[in-house]
Amino acid sequence: MEPDWSAAVWRKSVHSDTGACVEVAQSAGLIGVRDTKANGRGPILEFTEAEWRAFVGGVVDGEFDYDALKTSG
Repeated sequence: MEPDWSAAVWRKSVHSDTGACVEVAQSAGLIGVRDTKANGRGPILEFTEAEWRAFVGGVVDGEFDYDALKTSG
């Protein structure tokens, strides 16, 4: 089954107040991520639920903190 992103309920974080926001939604077992500024016309990155859980777990553990990213490259 293919995801129907046009019918998905998109959410963005309450921390997104700078105009540099992303939205997430779920459809057909996939998690979609898109740029809010594109107003639904831009590309959607798709992740499995396992990939999304791994990413969110990394965020919670601080693996993707901005300062850590600057020093790891």
